[in-house]
Amino acid sequence: MMKSADLPDVIPVFPLPGALLLPRARLPLHLFEPRYLAMLDDTLKTSHRLIGMIQPYDQPDGTSKLNTIGCAGRLTQFSETEDGRYMITLTGISRYRVKRELDGFTPYRRCEVDWAGFERDLGPVDSDTELDRARFFDLLSRYFNERQLDTDWDTLKEAEDELLINSLSMLLRFEPEDKQALLEAPSLSTRRETLVTLLEYMLRGGNGKEIMQ
Repeated sequence: MMKSADLPDVIPVFPLPGALLLPRARLPLHLFEPRYLAMLDDTLKTSHRLIGMIQPYDQPDGTSKLNTIGCAGRLTQFSETEDGRYMITLTGISRYRVKRELDGFTPYRRCEVDWAGFERDLGPVDSDTELDRARFFDLLSRYFNERQLDTDWDTLKEAEDELLINSLSMLLRFEPEDKQALLEAPSLSTRRETLVTLLEYMLRGGNGKEIMQ
């Protein structure tokens, strides 16, 4: 487990709309653009092997800005395909706050970041003491039925609170701003409350063209 002292002041960032990484969760990614292959090569040379996932958003002038808060993941698995692409897995370590984006000679974006305020991300697995599982799974069942989705319900029901809530937050397809709200939730309980609100909204006819990533 990484400690606060191991976290660097500057990390490469991967702006990817709709992609959500949370502490202690795993996010598979497919890298093929030259700039991100360069990012991967440089990350492998570091001791921390951290890449910061972050949500971008478009400005009225057409430029892309970064949200203030993202989540850094440690590169824990990678493999190369025959045509030179990479399949990687990031394991979430901690959220961070962007202090400033750095200019430089790398083809990918880098940021100076602050880890303060997210110390709990480096701690043990969290739990949601207020989670009403029967009510939650009733809502989830109605949502999956409405969207004609299938899942392994036995495995889902056996999952610990954090794995259950974070996996659904990452896998269900919501708008980027909704993903950002799930990321910024200060506790597992508030993330579950946000997730429930989003599911209820979708069941009431919210825009949900494509649900699973």
